[in-house]
Amino acid sequence: MQPSKLDQILGLELQRRRTEKGWSQEYLAEVTGLHRTYISQLERGLKSPSVRVLSHITKALGMTMSEFLQPVEESLSVDGQRD
Repeated sequence: MQPSKLDQILGLELQRRRTEKGWSQEYLAEVTGLHRTYISQLERGLKSPSVRVLSHITKALGMTMSEFLQPVEESLSVDGQRD
């Protein structure tokens, strides 16, 4: 199954925020209690995070979910897509 545009953009934003902090996928997985392979799948747009998972991730990154999702929403608007 092809990853959705939303999942792809969300994954890229997660990867950008994680690398901005200089964190590995392993470290993000450790601080969130998630598995590294799941983080990888999120970043590649292969999985969609639940609200609970997104909350754990954004809390670990030191931001709110709305701060995290703002650039995702903007990217979707630029693409003219909402899915």
